[in-house]
Amino acid sequence: MNARLNVLGSPTTATILKHLTAAGRAVSAAGLSTTTQELVKIRASQINGCGFCTDMHTKEAEAAGETSLRLNLIAVWREATVFTDAERAALELTEQGTRIADAAGGVPDEVWARAAEHYDEDQLVALVSLIALINAFNRLNVIVQQPAGDYKVGQFG
Repeated sequence: MNARLNVLGSPTTATILKHLTAAGRAVSAAGLSTTTQELVKIRASQINGCGFCTDMHTKEAEAAGETSLRLNLIAVWREATVFTDAERAALELTEQGTRIADAAGGVPDEVWARAAEHYDEDQLVALVSLIALINAFNRLNVIVQQPAGDYKVGQFG
């Protein structure tokens, strides 16, 4: 599979990615654990069918110490016993925020309330921003059909 565009070789894309990456660094510095951030990125990427981002973030999570058991169970987190209540709330918010078009009223109040039980206001801002940001990256990569499998840990960081 070849990408429709060489996004990594385009000066326009380089400028856009520079700003998206800067936003990602701001989110990373906002107090969410690395584990939570990677779980969110992986789950949104799975939902959106973004192989490139799923490849990247599973490898980054593994390099940060995440177990293969937990990585393998992210897609079925509701049935899995290996996630904390806070992680489960973040995954639920991720799903609702990623599938926002599926619910006429957006993210349900009860989903927000569960997340707010575990995260303070700054962390919630970071979590919502992270969900929006990974969805932007997913859409870019899915539209251009960026291939998955060759990502090396730390390649873009």
